[in-house]
Amino acid sequence: MSEPESHDEQVAKLVELTKDARTAFLTTRDEHGHLVGRPMARQDVDLDADLWFITERDSRKVAHIAADPKVGVTLGTSDSWVSLSGVASVVDDNEKLHELWNQFTDAWLPEGPDSPNAVLIHVRADQAEYWSPPVGGRVATLVSLIKSKVTGQRYDGGDNQVVTDL
Repeated sequence: MSEPESHDEQVAKLVELTKDARTAFLTTRDEHGHLVGRPMARQDVDLDADLWFITERDSRKVAHIAADPKVGVTLGTSDSWVSLSGVASVVDDNEKLHELWNQFTDAWLPEGPDSPNAVLIHVRADQAEYWSPPVGGRVATLVSLIKSKVTGQRYDGGDNQVVTDL
């Protein structure tokens, strides 16, 4: 049995698992308290697992964040999944907006990063949970699935950790 990962190792793994996930689901609460999720192009993940998104200033999600900044974000790749909770803020930072802008952002905001309607959403994660395959990737996952079927024991799907105090 391996040693438990330190908090710093868990955060580093969390950042590693999220860096290749280009699309995230950002969940906010609307004016009636209903959860509203929508796909967002993730622009950046800081070393402390904070997330950055570009959006329109006059969007519903910005209004939701202004009323209740607590959000959820889920990300996934072909073999790992991450769920984050945290606090979102709307950030007017033209330099950061230019830094994160890319050709795909133009499809949503064709006026470019200098548009008065372009704004950033920064999500400061406070807790996360991740699921990743066992060391060895897909082959190890397949072996674990076969082992589970043969032995009748529950599948050990790899690494699942809750990371707090982000």
